[in-house]
Amino acid sequence: MMKRRDFLRLVSVGGGAVFASGLAGRALTDYGGSKKAGAYDEFYFVQLSDTHWGFKGPANPDAANTLKRAVAAVNALETQPDFIVFTGDLTHTTDDPQERRQRLTEFRDIVSKLNVKNVRFMPGEHDASLDNGAAYKELFGDTHYSFDHKGVHFIALDNVSDPGAHIGDAQLAWLKADLSRQKKNAPIVVLSHRPLFDLAPQWDWATRDGARAVELLMPYANVTVFYGHIHQEHHHQTGHIAHHSAKSLIFPLPAPGSQEKRTPLPWNSAAPNKGLGFREIEAEVDKARYKITEFPVSKA
Repeated sequence: MMKRRDFLRLVSVGGGAVFASGLAGRALTDYGGSKKAGAYDEFYFVQLSDTHWGFKGPANPDAANTLKRAVAAVNALETQPDFIVFTGDLTHTTDDPQERRQRLTEFRDIVSKLNVKNVRFMPGEHDASLDNGAAYKELFGDTHYSFDHKGVHFIALDNVSDPGAHIGDAQLAWLKADLSRQKKNAPIVVLSHRPLFDLAPQWDWATRDGARAVELLMPYANVTVFYGHIHQEHHHQTGHIAHHSAKSLIFPLPAPGSQEKRTPLPWNSAAPNKGLGFREIEAEVDKARYKITEFPVSKA
């Protein structure tokens, strides 16, 4: 059985994300990072994104097996995650409503083999934009929701069911109400498919009203956003809010705005998993937290 430290080493080289980002009283640590002194009520979860079940094409000739291998790899972890989240594009787009439901059903059947049964889902535009999330809701339920886990408040936003890439007034009102029940220093994790900031609007790498969501989140001191959609690792700061994208499990895409079209990077038969991957996110509780305020020596 694969040990957790070996898995972390594998994904950090072959397709994970290594980063640090603050949560109120918690810290997201890099893979295999050392713990701070003292006891921690820690947990970790696994994020997978952009599986695109049903895709066929030269960008990934082995598309029928990539998701199944990811499920097997997660099941082989010596220490299982508290939960698993898929951040959208579970399936590849199709104009046929019957085919869309079939792909979503096949995806659900494959991931049902995960040993961890606490699995959270979100749609991507490939799953939901052509029918406003109707098929997705039939199989997976709500497209936006919130939940709490060991003191961290998680919010899953839907910025894909609207074909114009809007969150929408109704959901933003829901977000405002949901946030109103949290303390200003609460640890908050936002999950979305598209980025909430304008990364590359010409490639649809943006949420048209994402700035409104960020504005609602700004009064909260400890917010971290995890998203998918762009098929690569990317890190961004909006004020004190950190945004981290996940790699895809189907094919990598080029760096934002690096070329005219958003075409997949060519398949490399010598390194078929290059640019693909998934990641774990570990939360640790700090025994003490310090607020640091800087003062000038002289105001002159």
